[in-house]
Amino acid sequence: MKDITIEGSHEGYFIPTVNFSYEKGVCEIAGESFLEETNKFYAPLIEWIDEYISHKPEITFNCKLSYFNTSSTKSLLDIFKTLKRFENNGGKVKVNWYFEKDDFDLKEAIEDYIIDTGLRINMIDY
Repeated sequence: MKDITIEGSHEGYFIPTVNFSYEKGVCEIAGESFLEETNKFYAPLIEWIDEYISHKPEITFNCKLSYFNTSSTKSLLDIFKTLKRFENNGGKVKVNWYFEKDDFDLKEAIEDYIIDTGLRINMIDY
């Protein structure tokens, strides 16, 4: 299984930086997610996670998104639901979301993901 590495971009649309490491069991997404074809971008990431968790007992997902548009919200929710199903089936999941402590809108969005999925998300402010 290959790692996924995508260099973020701010040309036209905001594409987040992605680093999914099979060896380390760590998935990281950072930057801003403001995409026109969100599903096209996130579908391979969700497929990668599905494949990874079918072989490994634990996964860490680090989110360092500072902004995401409405269509990205749905894709992120799909990722978190996938991780919660894995957890419900005995997998070990650790989710960390790093955010600026004064970003109350982002904090509220993270709390909504926790409520919507039942997944524990460690909210780490800086």
